Amino acid sequence: MITLNVNGRDHRVDADPATPLLYVLRNDLELNAAKFGCGLGQCGSCMVLVEGAPVFSCVTPIVVLEGRAIRTVEGLGTIDDPGPVQRGFMEEQAAQCGYCIPGFMISAQALLERTASPTDAEIREALKPNLCRCGTHMRIMKAVRRAAGFMQTADAAAETASAAAPGQGGRR
Repeated sequence: MITLNVNGRDHRVDADPATPLLYVLRNDLELNAAKFGCGLGQCGSCMVLVEGAPVFSCVTPIVVLEGRAIRTVEGLGTIDDPGPVQRGFMEEQAAQCGYCIPGFMISAQALLERTASPTDAEIREALKPNLCRCGTHMRIMKAVRRAAGFMQTADAAAETASAAAPGQGGRR
């Protein structure tokens, strides 16, 4: 048995330690956003965040993930309350077939967590591991820029609320 922390929850998994994370996510935990694309870690459709860094879940054995925080697209938000990256992709209609989009969202999330206002060159670099056969790259770029704006707005609102909270050093 291996314990995996996925989207903030611990899951006891009875699987061979060499099993790729992708199979456990989809088959055992029923988290189906990450997709099987190439099975070689070359297309990005299987990407998830591990400790904030994007990884190819199709080639990452679960044994190396015990005790590490794993986040999938399902952990970025909900249908009723999508996260900034999910909102950006929806509002820019970045998906065509949608197969690659979860991987792009994961790469975008990782980028925006470390770089609040990325340049187009930084966005392109962060998205390099992800392939889209439908050619929606320009909409994906717009979606990442929009998500950055959503995150900056949310951060500013949180700072304002924190500054105004009584007993937290803010004004009353």
